[in-house]
Amino acid sequence: MVETVSELLMKRISGEIIVSNNHGEIMRRWREVFGITQLEISGKLEISPSVISDYEGGRRKNPGATFVRRFVQSLIEIDSANEGRVLKQFSSLVRASSDAILDLYEFPSPISLTEIAKAVDGDFLACDYLANKKILGYTVVDSIKAILTMSGSDFMQLLGTTSERALIFTKVSTGRSPMVAIRVTPLKPAAVIIHGVTNLDKIAVELAKSERLPLILAKKPSVTDLIKSLHSLRG
Repeated sequence: MVETVSELLMKRISGEIIVSNNHGEIMRRWREVFGITQLEISGKLEISPSVISDYEGGRRKNPGATFVRRFVQSLIEIDSANEGRVLKQFSSLVRASSDAILDLYEFPSPISLTEIAKAVDGDFLACDYLANKKILGYTVVDSIKAILTMSGSDFMQLLGTTSERALIFTKVSTGRSPMVAIRVTPLKPAAVIIHGVTNLDKIAVELAKSERLPLILAKKPSVTDLIKSLHSLRG
């Protein structure tokens, strides 16, 4: 059976919330992507707005699979009632592809950033305290092609079916451009890996720190070696 766009989006958002170490932050991020207020979503769920506020603020932990499913379903139902803006955008992303994407994979089960850093001979440049964070996939991007051919909305393609992934940028000279692009996008990846750096820009590191986004420098000798090593994680 072919899954509908609504089903794919629901699976994506639910998976991100459940696997995240900060459930409330992911809930808030997606609520804002949908342009829905705490009052609107709480009304749909028939609960107090303070419950949503407490989850998003970290005062309530572990919302549970049933609540997450109801929360995500409510986001989609509200969006559908408002002409389906987010659903239409996600539908176009599902169909789209880009020459800038060299490799993309969703792991059957989460792996840690430590594991993927080891695979690419990587060193943490920022937020190494999140080394045990779990991710659900990765995307390898030709950064030059991305800059030349991708618009701001196209950038969302890099996230595949989940933003809980590592974005791996190749042909990077300083690291600043990928971090600036990520800084201005509403959805953030779980981590950024840069490859081919010849003169690391300290601003790239500072941007990663301010976004609380792990930044890893990959030292594999070539893009081919990088991708080959990543494939070893597929089991």
